[in-house]
Amino acid sequence: MKKVCTKLFILFAAFTLTAMPAAAYASETVIAKEPVPSAPGQQQASSLDLAPSARSAVLMDADSGTVIYEKDSNVKLPPASITKVMTMLLIMEALDDGKIKLTDKVPTSEYAASMGGSQIFLEPGEEMTVDEMLKGIAMASGNDASVAMAEKLAGSEQQFVVMMNEKAQQLGLQNTHFANCNGLPAADHYTSAHDIAVMSRELLKHSEITKYTGSYQDYLRKSSEKPFWLVNTNKLVRFYSGADGLKTGFTNEAKFCLTATAKRDNLRVIAVVMGEPNTKTRNAEVSQMLDFTFAQYTTHPIFKEGDTMGTMKIEKGSVRELPLVAKHPYSILLKKGAATNDIRYELQIEQPLKAPVAIGQSIGKLVVYQGDQVVKEFPVDAPQSVDKAGWFKLLKRSFSGLFS
Repeated sequence: MKKVCTKLFILFAAFTLTAMPAAAYASETVIAKEPVPSAPGQQQASSLDLAPSARSAVLMDADSGTVIYEKDSNVKLPPASITKVMTMLLIMEALDDGKIKLTDKVPTSEYAASMGGSQIFLEPGEEMTVDEMLKGIAMASGNDASVAMAEKLAGSEQQFVVMMNEKAQQLGLQNTHFANCNGLPAADHYTSAHDIAVMSRELLKHSEITKYTGSYQDYLRKSSEKPFWLVNTNKLVRFYSGADGLKTGFTNEAKFCLTATAKRDNLRVIAVVMGEPNTKTRNAEVSQMLDFTFAQYTTHPIFKEGDTMGTMKIEKGSVRELPLVAKHPYSILLKKGAATNDIRYELQIEQPLKAPVAIGQSIGKLVVYQGDQVVKEFPVDAPQSVDKAGWFKLLKRSFSGLFS
């Protein structure tokens, strides 16, 4: 009996030793994936490896935000110069808000001129317009131009980085933190392929940006003694039909990265790859991702940019209502050939909406249905600020209401 017990103990110990490491290893390596939004008639490309050499990748419809393909898209990685997508987004927002103009002069500090890496070779004290700085950032990936613009907008790069991280929070980017405005290697500076796609989608809402990101070549200081020839670091804008952005990146740590966008007909796509081994593989795999999308998918338009979506009624506001105009296209992604006859939408505005209302304030949503099924919800923001009406105006309205 004693021998039998001894053998049983040995067998149990052997089983425990062989089973435990496997369980421990599995618990360290399994990564839970978040659910991916779907669209009617859509089948996600999960069975295809469209970016086999990438450390991380994502393929997204720019209008709806629908993810078509992803590979470890939420892993935190160094983004290198793709960081400048957020830098350009804050610049475009400042232009839209009237805080700066394209013709404004931007001085170069000694700190900005000292950046090194990719640059447009700004000298301390040199001035360029916002328009020229944007060219330098978008096309030549100028680290010096990025810092000069950061200092123009926020007073210092450090304060601009605070703005970058605040914007990341507003966009719901859970795997992003910035330490600088240009992507040079730094501790605690990371993002993910998914978050880059969301940033890129937000940047593309400013349609003028592709004037810069989509240009293949241009000049700075053209009339000076030292003209500087700009050639876009993203070669797809020249060699891939419909490509007009957005941003490349490379450091030894990040390897070769790219967030690319292309548009054919009404379909705009964003493709992000991170950690590619070289530029040839990076461009080939992004092209493959774009090719797949354009071959398989189409869009069903809900509103075009500039279309009137409805009205926003405001209680006790300086105006009683405002028209809601589409600031960018609204559409849903469909597999080619999918039925569209039962697609409809509803504009659901919060009621009652009381003044004051701030520009950009969330006021409701645009809900798209296929039959009775919700297939997509778009947030709707206030197109402008509305102050509370004065007591005299409110009194006048009350009297006019009595006799109407």
